[in-house]
Amino acid sequence: MATDASGPDLVGTLRAVSPTRYGRRARRRRRLSAAVLVIVVAAAITITLTGGKPHRHASKLPDPRTTTTTASPPPAPPYAIGTLSTTFTEPPGAGGSSRILPTVVRYPALGAAGSPATPGASPLRTAGPYPLVVFSEGFDINPESYALLLDAWAAAGYVVADPTYPFTSPTSPGGPVRADIVNHPADLSFVISTLLQASAAPSGSLSGLIAPGEVGVIGHSDGGDVSLASVANTCCRDARIKAAVILSGAELSWFNGQYFTAPSVPMLVVQGTNDPYYNPPSCSVQIYNQASQPKYYLSMIGQDHTSAYIPPGPAIEVVAKVTIAFLDEYLKGSPSGSPGTLLADGTVPGLATITDAPSVPVVPGACPDAPAG
Repeated sequence: MATDASGPDLVGTLRAVSPTRYGRRARRRRRLSAAVLVIVVAAAITITLTGGKPHRHASKLPDPRTTTTTASPPPAPPYAIGTLSTTFTEPPGAGGSSRILPTVVRYPALGAAGSPATPGASPLRTAGPYPLVVFSEGFDINPESYALLLDAWAAAGYVVADPTYPFTSPTSPGGPVRADIVNHPADLSFVISTLLQASAAPSGSLSGLIAPGEVGVIGHSDGGDVSLASVANTCCRDARIKAAVILSGAELSWFNGQYFTAPSVPMLVVQGTNDPYYNPPSCSVQIYNQASQPKYYLSMIGQDHTSAYIPPGPAIEVVAKVTIAFLDEYLKGSPSGSPGTLLADGTVPGLATITDAPSVPVVPGACPDAPAG
């Protein structure tokens, strides 16, 4: 409270001269002093709450006890799809010539899910980075023939690359040469390295899009042979690959190595029951029974060598659902890809059966070009 500058003598004089008038003034002074005290206390509280400085609008500050910060969760799949067409040039090897690998890369993109894949679409970065899947096509088949599956994997949250291997595609100069398959595991590893480098770069269309520790491979027919060699053959094993899907593939004696000398990565083997000529069921059974768990065998009832992988229909829908659930489990670690989901998605009466048993019954007949024994 402020002190009267006139001192105590003046107070006594006022009391003696006019007690009534002094009493009125004293009461006014007391009220004024009380008001000043309230203002001072309020100011002190405001200064304390605002870090030592008066705040003009302290009454408008949010109460810190009730204020929370919430971040919007990233969008969930399915996503729109963007595509990037590029060419990877592999340095000359022992043969002295470079290997050219035209490649289409699909990735989750901004836009409406379910719309057609859009070349050059802006990547959806908020939900990334995404696992990488490299797909290997069958002999004398254009990789884009598998667009339904490739799109399904990208929409589910994967960066998907489908290189065209030299000398085995329909557009190969002079026609395809199957013997070149022995070079394809190295081609596949080169594609993985190039894409991981592109993702690690500070700028570019693929910058930051790929999770480097989440790499999977999928292959059909001879492409399945290549994918299998890259995860299970001493000739070509790439330790960066964490999961493999083999679509009607086989072990191939042409690769200079041995299969399954060490525990394999998680593996999904898919096989049509009506595929007697190319890679028959005996080939897939051989792979599955030698692979270590976790593993799954999806049998597509009545399907031939390509009918569950290329044309639209119920069969390819089953393959898409099961492969996505498998990738979600073993690359993303997502609950949507639990073993229970895999087994449910792969069980369709009259169309598909699936198992994760240690082995399946041996199918009579040899697997063409597979190692003996």
